[in-house]
Amino acid sequence: MKAKFGAAGNSDSFYAEGHKASEEMPKWLKERGLDAYEYQCGNGVRCGEATAKKIALQAEENGIVMSVHSPYYINLATPEEEKRVGSINYILQSAQLVKFLGGDRVVVHSGALGKMERPEALEFAKKTVKLAREALVSEGYENVRLCIETMGKINQLGNLEEVIELCKLDESFLPCIDFGHLNARTLGGLKTKADFEEIFDAIKNGLGAEREKSFHSHFSKIEYTKGGEKKHLTFEDTVFGPDFDYVAEILVERNLAPTVISESAGTQAEDAAIMKAMYLKNGGGK
Repeated sequence: MKAKFGAAGNSDSFYAEGHKASEEMPKWLKERGLDAYEYQCGNGVRCGEATAKKIALQAEENGIVMSVHSPYYINLATPEEEKRVGSINYILQSAQLVKFLGGDRVVVHSGALGKMERPEALEFAKKTVKLAREALVSEGYENVRLCIETMGKINQLGNLEEVIELCKLDESFLPCIDFGHLNARTLGGLKTKADFEEIFDAIKNGLGAEREKSFHSHFSKIEYTKGGEKKHLTFEDTVFGPDFDYVAEILVERNLAPTVISESAGTQAEDAAIMKAMYLKNGGGK
């Protein structure tokens, strides 16, 4: 197994070249040496079955693994029953779409703290994600893996430890390690190789070697303020980071095979290609 690299949504250059339909994206990504595509449903699941199956066919023909980013307004940590039910329904919609797309990973935001303390919010999130898993199984989506994402703002649930605790609830859950988010919420804390190795060690110690090997990941450089994440940048940025170099080294040294999705602002595919080149330069994929 080897790591896979791809884009979150469609890059600016995709449209600049005259492309319009997302079903063209898998072939376009393959032509750039990439092998993953995360379909974005941040504002709601709006892709129909027919379109999704066209994308799935192109993905299969071009060796592109598919995943879905579920709606941003899902809140696993909500204490409100109605909103919890709504969040579970959005997860089910995302699961149905990812199956149509031929994938099996759905990225889910961890949730907001609101006026709660972190431990209380985490307990609500645990309840919600357990119910979501039960719903997935009962609706025939037992093979769909929820990828619970580390978040970029300090007042959000979703630091590394919280995500690992949520993933412990079911062996099907994977952490979605967003390195840019972790760097932003620690105000630039990812600087040395040891800083990154601590993340990988935490995954292995908390969830085992198999999930360390196959975790999901987002990567981008992110501007931050004292509250954490402000906005996504591109690899052209030289101020905020983080840099992918150490991640590339660690993936090869530990023989890991995650799916790494670039969330750069408009240059997702270009920056994903840069990351893959770093990985291969270090001996990845051999």
